[in-house]
Amino acid sequence: MPGIDESLLDAMRVPGARGASVVDWVSGLALGVVGEASSGDHEATAVETAEFARAALESRSFAPAGDDGRPERDPGVTPPVEDMIVTTADSYHVLRFVSTPFDSSVFLHLWLDRTAGNLALARIRLAETADRLVLG
Repeated sequence: MPGIDESLLDAMRVPGARGASVVDWVSGLALGVVGEASSGDHEATAVETAEFARAALESRSFAPAGDDGRPERDPGVTPPVEDMIVTTADSYHVLRFVSTPFDSSVFLHLWLDRTAGNLALARIRLAETADRLVLG
């Protein structure tokens, strides 16, 4: 089972990949980075993507519905959102949340060139990478 560095290198094998990182969405800390940063600064990019991820994860709109039909909050193992995609004029940003046996507070961020990349393939590969990722 690959760790952070191996997982990031695996993510960079996706056609069109420009940069990848593993980010703690609670603190905004980049736990690992490879390639380019979309803002030119890996730490700034990590903080900004963490804010975006946190907003989605803490939103009641995206929480799974309980038996009564109302959103339920499970602060444990499985994040309520699997992945997020932001599309810009020249790129895609794919954030894939990683389920862990402890707090599930990390995600993989892949910055993908829009003309050279394949968004569907990137989502599939990032999901596989997230499932194999071992933290610790």
